[in-house]
Amino acid sequence: MLRLLVMTFFAWQLAFSPAVHAGDKNCAVVLMHGKWRNPHDMTHFGRRLDPVCTYKSIEMPWAQRRGYDQPYAVALDEISKVVSAFRSEGYRVVVVAGHSFGANAAMAYMATKGDADAVIALAAGHSPQYSYSQGIGKDAVDKARDLVAQGKGEETVTMDDLNQGRRESIRMSAVSLWSYFDPNGLGHMPKTVSEFKKPVPFLWVIGTGDPLYRLGEAFIYAKAPAHPLSRYLVVDAGHVNTPDVAVGQVVDWLKQVVLAPAQ
Repeated sequence: MLRLLVMTFFAWQLAFSPAVHAGDKNCAVVLMHGKWRNPHDMTHFGRRLDPVCTYKSIEMPWAQRRGYDQPYAVALDEISKVVSAFRSEGYRVVVVAGHSFGANAAMAYMATKGDADAVIALAAGHSPQYSYSQGIGKDAVDKARDLVAQGKGEETVTMDDLNQGRRESIRMSAVSLWSYFDPNGLGHMPKTVSEFKKPVPFLWVIGTGDPLYRLGEAFIYAKAPAHPLSRYLVVDAGHVNTPDVAVGQVVDWLKQVVLAPAQ
């Protein structure tokens, strides 16, 4: 009942409030792309967030060009620099958002840095625990773990990486490999989402054709700290096109977040 009253209030406020414009510095979004992709993949989605939020799409270590050139902790530092830059520019609400592996990173960021005001997970991906349990790259993960434990994390390891049913052989440092593919590490979404540093509005967007759809809310989304503006959004889409299909509803949700009273 309380959740219904809160949502009704924000809907009323949205209907009778002035338009929110990105130029007013109300909101900024840090966008992260998926595995083997690049920041340009998120620019079309980002442009459609106007006039609610400005955005910056950044290149992450799992981009095709970078090939996991830095471990996960460094990737989160890269996100943190952009969040801090938006703060210094005066943006009141800073959101971390991503597609597929980028969504994985948005959750890991909130679990480690914890200074974002909202999180958007678009067709979240990268499931190292599942891959490991299925034997996909298991030998390489075990080797990387042992090398890191021996203080030899800079030695390189080759593994078969998996992305939406496609495998690709990738060579990276043991420390990078272990950071991304540790079955219970930063990439394990049920763990990171439960460790958010504080309750924030959390938008989980999943397509009916996505592999994670069948697992429902309980698998990841429901483990996040409760917030009245959090939402589990289902769209008629597959893994790849979820951001474009959902963008209108994402914009509507962002309006509610921006207009909400400061916590």
